[in-house]
Amino acid sequence: MVSAVKERDKVEELFTAARGGSASAWAELYALLRPRLFRYARLRLATDDQAEDAVSETMARAIASAANYRPGAGPAAWLVGICRNVVFETYRAGGKQRPVDPEHLARRVGLTEDPGPAEVAVARSEEATLRAAFVRLKDDDQDVLSLRVVAGLATEEVAEALGKKVGAVRMAQSRALERLRELMEEDQ
Repeated sequence: MVSAVKERDKVEELFTAARGGSASAWAELYALLRPRLFRYARLRLATDDQAEDAVSETMARAIASAANYRPGAGPAAWLVGICRNVVFETYRAGGKQRPVDPEHLARRVGLTEDPGPAEVAVARSEEATLRAAFVRLKDDDQDVLSLRVVAGLATEEVAEALGKKVGAVRMAQSRALERLRELMEEDQ
């Protein structure tokens, strides 16, 4: 697995080449960041097709406005910020926004290769509790947790995507996690 620092360096390198006019660099950048962008879009939109369209639109906008990029938290955060805007525009245009997709939010962690019925039942119960609590969070809380956990952005990248200070994102994430924990405890 590529470390976060190595991935950021690779994204920076590809983005620099892409801004210089390299179509292959754009293709590599798309291949590298598409899963992250798709997970984020899919969490908020009702269908896989809408999420795919949002990712495609994100890349089209990035290519069209690459000259306007201002260095900050990095190209990945910039692209997720564009994707976030596309998702909101899709929602405003009448696309169904979905607060959470169970298959994309909760991932079974810690199950053995061949889990028994009891292990599966416990995992499903925990996932259901997490999903139920997550959908009850405020949109801002869902957004910060989606960007950090689902899109996998660093705190600095989330700050750039949301137009907030790093400290404010850390505080918002901490509070969102605390609210999520409280909601999960209520549901148990």
